[in-house]
Amino acid sequence: MSAVSPAPEIPNAPDPRRWWALGALVAALLVIGFDTTILNIALPQMATALGADTGQQQWIADSYTVVFAAGMLPAGLLGDRFGRRSMLVAGLGIFLAGSVVGTLVDSAGLVIAARVIMGLGAALITPLSMAVLPSVFGPEERAKAIGALSAAAALGMPLGPLVGGWLLDHYWWGSVFLINILMAAIAMVVCLFLLPETRDPAAPRVDLVSTALSTTGLCALVYGIIEAPHRGWSDPLICTALAASAALLTGLVLRERRAVRPVLDLTLLRRPAFLWSAVTAMLVSFCLLGLLFVLPQYLQAVLGYDAFGTGLRLLPMMGGLLISARTAAPLAARFGARPVIAGGLLVLAAAAFLGSRTQVGDGYGMTALWLTLTGFGFGLGVVPAMDAALGSLPKDREGTGSGLLMTLRQVGGAIGIALLGSLLASAYQDRLDTTGLPPGTAEIADDSVIAARLLAERLHSPELAASADRAFVHGMGLTLLVTAAVSLAAAALTASFMPGRATPDGQTTEAPPMAQEHSDARQ
Repeated sequence: MSAVSPAPEIPNAPDPRRWWALGALVAALLVIGFDTTILNIALPQMATALGADTGQQQWIADSYTVVFAAGMLPAGLLGDRFGRRSMLVAGLGIFLAGSVVGTLVDSAGLVIAARVIMGLGAALITPLSMAVLPSVFGPEERAKAIGALSAAAALGMPLGPLVGGWLLDHYWWGSVFLINILMAAIAMVVCLFLLPETRDPAAPRVDLVSTALSTTGLCALVYGIIEAPHRGWSDPLICTALAASAALLTGLVLRERRAVRPVLDLTLLRRPAFLWSAVTAMLVSFCLLGLLFVLPQYLQAVLGYDAFGTGLRLLPMMGGLLISARTAAPLAARFGARPVIAGGLLVLAAAAFLGSRTQVGDGYGMTALWLTLTGFGFGLGVVPAMDAALGSLPKDREGTGSGLLMTLRQVGGAIGIALLGSLLASAYQDRLDTTGLPPGTAEIADDSVIAARLLAERLHSPELAASADRAFVHGMGLTLLVTAAVSLAAAALTASFMPGRATPDGQTTEAPPMAQEHSDARQ
């Protein structure tokens, strides 16, 4: 009797629940996207109600971003070890708790504390949402899934200003946190019922020392950058903070290089596709979050729109982002990721340069144009970069790799807010004319353009209001020029160094990688 040849091996079929799982992840990231812009809209009103100066406003924004960035390193490892769905739901619960605190507090310091709690939750939500994708979607569908998640975050951005603006126009500033409570609760339920559990049983425990080093090092760095314009770069406290940051982050790198399964897996940076995709995403976040810190103040304080009107006028940027999130994946599939990413960065640079030409008497029309270009360039740059980075990760490093990738993005955003916000504050203070004002009153006007406008109204001084507007627009122009330069540098780096598509074994190829078998244990 003739021997029977073995049946051909059938590749793993796609998970039939993958699109339901994507819907759950969309719900989770919608929470983060919503919160990204709702706070920027609320900052001017918070500053008025709480008496927060520019430095405190930066900390309200950056306390969340710094904790977000530092927390994502252990978050990926926690997801690998205990289950990505479980840790994602836990993150949503923490985010919900921080939002509850935000509705109850009445001082800038307590708002910062609430934002720290929310940052801890967001640190679990974002990388674990991305880490699930390679386990559920093959390479041929992953870019589409990333585009859907990017669109979800983008959809949250215009909804945040619109809903938040309506709340601010009718209720107190803390009402902007109420919507987070509802959104996080819905996302928790959706993820529990629709998202499959995935984990890496071999993942080690989280290194608490490394976590502490990363958190304190980033906090010291951002503190030094934010406070330097007020105290001076040679101030002993600023020098100490920056030196401590360098020492702590150096200690983190040295410790992680000796770890068997590090929290900060620097070996992933040896993969060119991961490295340059991460650099691109970091620089784009630097530009976008720095811009989102500056722009609402311009729309409200200089152009005079209320909170809801400010939200409406951010829609062109979100529209551009939604369009590019849908078109980036097909363009990258046809032309490759490298030219699409570089092109998006060039569009972002052009938008920032146009914005830097803004004058005090200009209307909203030109602003709408460069905002649309900003959103379009951001989407073209980020979606292919994220896909290339995730596609280069080995299966047993999806959690830690996603954590490192998202950490670098958030670090870029935190430094963007800190550096660009500090540049804005310095330029504003240098140009503001407080001649004739008492010393104490002049210091109030120096705090922010919002404080100066309120003071001018109380003193019936149109000269002070006009000087504040000119000083702020001058500072905004400088920050946008820096944004344009950073975008151009990122485009040059991408065009020069980003390789072709990467496979999980670290090789590069110009053809799409073959689908890999999933090694995650599912429950």
